[in-house]
Amino acid sequence: MSLNAVAHLNFTGQARAALEFYQSVFGGQATIVTYGDFGMPAELPDAGKVVFGQVTADNGFSVMAYDVPGTDGPATPATPATRRENGTTITKEPFFLSVRGATVDEVSPVWKGLAEGATVIEEFGPAPWAPAFGMLADRFGVTWIIDVAAEYQG
Repeated sequence: MSLNAVAHLNFTGQARAALEFYQSVFGGQATIVTYGDFGMPAELPDAGKVVFGQVTADNGFSVMAYDVPGTDGPATPATPATRRENGTTITKEPFFLSVRGATVDEVSPVWKGLAEGATVIEEFGPAPWAPAFGMLADRFGVTWIIDVAAEYQG
């Protein structure tokens, strides 16, 4: 399966659950630590609870997620915004990521995994430009485009 780019996701208090979920969908190796593991608890409030890490799928695609310190809730489609946190601009707007594969059989398991508990924006099925296409917002508010062989000429 061909998965595009590297996904960087910000959450509030949900990074561990997100990483475990994405590992269940994409497979591969998960690395999950806290800021406290790096001896930085004095620098950040509740640093021992702030989780970050990544899932590196068997095909090399990686999903990185970390908890954003502060009281802001997770991103929702209706409230895009940014804010400054520890000198970094944090985007609260949901990320928009895509997964592509060469066949429907290759991509269907990813669709099914991400669709569990998700809001389906467009059903996964035949499209005029590809054998299958779909769009959904997963349980963490991350929007995914799933398509089969975007370069398909049919």
